Amino acid sequence: MPLTDAKLRTLKPAAKPYKLSDSEGLHILVTTTGSMLWRLAYRFGGKQKLLALGSYPFVTLADAREARFQAKKLLKDGKDPGHERKMEKRRKRVAEGHTFRAVADEWFELRKDTWAKSYADRLRSRLDADLLPELGARPIASIEPIEVLDVIRKVEKRDAVEMAKRIMQMASAIFRYGVATSRCPRDPTFDLRGALKPAKEVKSRSALAASELPDFLHRLDAYEGDELTRLALELVLLTFVRTAELRFAAWAEFEGLDGDEPLWRIPPERMKMRRAHLVPLAPQAVAVLKKLRKISGRFDQVFPAPTRSKVISENTMLYALYRMGYHGRATVHGFRKTASTVLNEQNYNRDWIEMQLAHAEGSVRSIYNAAEWLPGRRDMMKWWADYLDRRRAEAARPE
Repeated sequence: MPLTDAKLRTLKPAAKPYKLSDSEGLHILVTTTGSMLWRLAYRFGGKQKLLALGSYPFVTLADAREARFQAKKLLKDGKDPGHERKMEKRRKRVAEGHTFRAVADEWFELRKDTWAKSYADRLRSRLDADLLPELGARPIASIEPIEVLDVIRKVEKRDAVEMAKRIMQMASAIFRYGVATSRCPRDPTFDLRGALKPAKEVKSRSALAASELPDFLHRLDAYEGDELTRLALELVLLTFVRTAELRFAAWAEFEGLDGDEPLWRIPPERMKMRRAHLVPLAPQAVAVLKKLRKISGRFDQVFPAPTRSKVISENTMLYALYRMGYHGRATVHGFRKTASTVLNEQNYNRDWIEMQLAHAEGSVRSIYNAAEWLPGRRDMMKWWADYLDRRRAEAARPE
């Protein structure tokens, strides 16, 4: 007959282990030491098997019967309860051994060589400062959407709404990597869509209009600050590369400065798209480089400085613009927009312009086109440099 709690409380150990049945294969084994162990006998695949369900009284009679019910459901579905129990324990063990930090570090290491170093450093900083302190020690499989949202809310409270969005995107990438490598069942950030604060309207970086170039060039020529900084502004205006690409320029990257086809070959690791960027140099740009060589030619870097990065800081040129009276009116990045606008208005090939801005897609086609379009881009950059000279001359004319 089925067991009762009253019966169980009266059981005593004997000289040999013995068992008492409940029903449907469920029974309790009483050992010689007095332990009372729940067991479920069942058949699967034509074999007799035994499933341990815990010890009484920690597992009550009701608990044992519920466990039997769940096991019978698995059998009905054609699954072996013993195997399923082992797999569940394994999944739990794997989850506990795979923290968010471990998966995040693996994700980062796997991808960092595909990114520019500056970009990789920024991502690592965001990961260490915002995600890992709160989520790092948690098993990645057990992290709930609300936990991720709490992290994002802290970033939003710093009035860094756009940064919060980027951090959630990074968290999502880590979770998706966890899903792909069987460390977590899903990406919990999927449930947070619509929960973030809307980003503020993005204002384009201030750029000079073509009509403002004469006055700007006049002020640049009259700049009384550091000559290295003035020449840096001159070169970035003539080449319209990104600030970081200019700051870390090395003398070894320049080819043929005394020839007919001078070229600046920026290596992939310093480019946003991780692809070498070829910059044809107009004679005016070569002249600036020769002035720079007199200042920094003994160094490996074109713009050396006593900073942590060993080159001028990212704000050096921007602050020079401020001193020239362009605070809020112009940025270094804005020179790219100015040049693009003028060249497009002159009906230069749009692909040449985009390639010069290093905006071209990272395809095999674009690699071939980089070489195919170099003659055209060289002519375009010569026209741009001559155009700047004409605008500079306008400022020198008497009223």
